[in-house]
Amino acid sequence: MVMKATELDKDVGDRVQGNNCLRGQLAQHQKSVNHSRRQESKENKSSNALSSGQSNSNVLEQGRSPVDESGTYSEFIKFPAPPCRQFWKAGDYDDGPSSKLTLQNGKNYLHVHPMFLHSNATSHKWVFGAIAELVDNAVDEIENGASFVIVDKISNPRDGSPALLIQDDGGGMDPEAIRRCMSFGFSDKKSKSAIGQYGNGFKTSSMRLGADAIVFSRHADDRVLTQSIGLLSFTFLTQTGHDRIVVPMVDYELNTAGNLEILDRYGKEYFMSNLSLLLQWSPYSTEAELLKQFEDIGLHGTKVIVYNLWFNDDGNVELDFDTDPEDIRINGDIKEVQTRPAWRTVNEEHISNRLRYSLRAYLSILYLRIPENFTIVLRGGFVKHHNLALDLKFQEFIVYRPQSSGCIKGELLTTIGFLKEAPQVTVHGFNIYHKNRLILPFWPIVNYGNNSRSRGVVGVLEANFVEPTHDKQDFERTSLFQKLEVRLKEMTWEYWDYHCGLIGYQVIKKLRPTEPPPDSPLGISTSDTLKHGLSSKRKEHSDLDKLESIKRQAGTGANAFLSGHGFETEVVSDIKNKLEDQDVVNLIQVNKNFRAKCLDYKKRTEDLDLKVTRLRSELGQVRTEYEQLMAELTS
Repeated sequence: MVMKATELDKDVGDRVQGNNCLRGQLAQHQKSVNHSRRQESKENKSSNALSSGQSNSNVLEQGRSPVDESGTYSEFIKFPAPPCRQFWKAGDYDDGPSSKLTLQNGKNYLHVHPMFLHSNATSHKWVFGAIAELVDNAVDEIENGASFVIVDKISNPRDGSPALLIQDDGGGMDPEAIRRCMSFGFSDKKSKSAIGQYGNGFKTSSMRLGADAIVFSRHADDRVLTQSIGLLSFTFLTQTGHDRIVVPMVDYELNTAGNLEILDRYGKEYFMSNLSLLLQWSPYSTEAELLKQFEDIGLHGTKVIVYNLWFNDDGNVELDFDTDPEDIRINGDIKEVQTRPAWRTVNEEHISNRLRYSLRAYLSILYLRIPENFTIVLRGGFVKHHNLALDLKFQEFIVYRPQSSGCIKGELLTTIGFLKEAPQVTVHGFNIYHKNRLILPFWPIVNYGNNSRSRGVVGVLEANFVEPTHDKQDFERTSLFQKLEVRLKEMTWEYWDYHCGLIGYQVIKKLRPTEPPPDSPLGISTSDTLKHGLSSKRKEHSDLDKLESIKRQAGTGANAFLSGHGFETEVVSDIKNKLEDQDVVNLIQVNKNFRAKCLDYKKRTEDLDLKVTRLRSELGQVRTEYEQLMAELTS
């Protein structure tokens, strides 16, 4: 549904004398609504296309349906039953007569039925995944200057019910771009680093969160400032019995004199009818209230408000805004962790468990890297970025080069280790990112069962050579992904088998004694330390593996083991002392590394504090300039 921008009619200033005149015309229009009812069939007939000369690939219409062929306004026939407030049951409604094709200028136009909004949104099984889609749109705007995204709860002024706010200060959308946003299958994101690519995220996510969503966007380009408002309303479509998706939109432009004018590129009646629908079905009942939503957007940015939020099976709003005033939670989604009582607290408080019901926890790990000049603000508080790799101890780094048809498809670096809380935590699995975005958190790629094999083993990696599913909560099951899955299983078992002794478990794979080379009194070859070429894959801790295995052999029963291979007890004692000394040296080195990291973090913290101070000063200057511009604008 691509629409070419047109110049503002030169006589628009003569026809529209400010907002007061517009409100007077709207009031006159609302009076005429009560005296000019039209049947639904005539209303549907008149809503068949955006404008003449449009592409025959249109799949979504803008709200023109209140205007019939005679140019007068007709009132919708309302169905008495409101739509179901439970998402998974909301798709069951009867739209009356069957859908039909519209004939315009001798061509057939395909209309998308309102039920598609619901069925399309079912791709999001998890409500936080839908919120993440909207946050992704803001993160993609970083290249256009976005410095923050706000996620918050507001109240619907109509009835006081909770609504979800997502707002950023990115480049915003002009009238053409917002129409593509509201349509299906259009994506302007050409950057290789962009998260979104299908042009479907806004529709699926907003309709998964609530029955209705309204978008406010301000865009400045070539000294032209536009303001656009669009309404995607499942409630409006179902209660009016539409057999196609109609999206009311209005556009404004700031002229050279600093006055806000309406963009009636399709006629004033067209603008007025869309405005009428917005005032009837949005949370705001007057045009002044609609325009007031732009006051905190700034010179450019976008604000999305999702209202009539869905309920869960218990009849409560899915999103819980009350339990924690600084967080958004999923109602009733806290599950008891099955573990021994002494370990229950550490498991319940671990981020792998909290991210399932706490949006703050989920947003903290949603991105592998966050630019220093970008902030996620949740309910008035900054979301602190959480690097999962820093939660690991005894880290190793493994390089994997996926191949397909004999060609290497990329290079993947996996950080793997034990969680710091191991072995108390029952968590294991891989956190797989794609283009900086978390797709699979703590994916339990193996099932350790009763033997605890792989318990506490966690990995972090970014796999850009495989494609995520549309809801960005899984990957397409391609052959490349299946190969990756097999390799990650191997990594997990290899790491556990050779390192489980570091967290108190019995080592599964011990070192095998061989013919003693000249430099090894025990007859243990360095090349035999790790099987299956593991030593070539791993970057560190191979010495610790050998140390652990030899120490266990040198413990209880070590004398008998070595005596059977022709070694004397004195040799065992001497080697054991050397190993203990080496263990101390290793610990000292680890301590030095940690001290160096602490000093580095301290320096980075000081630098960031200075940067925050400078940015706050700049922000104050920008706010002052903004207030001056707004004062000039209002005057």
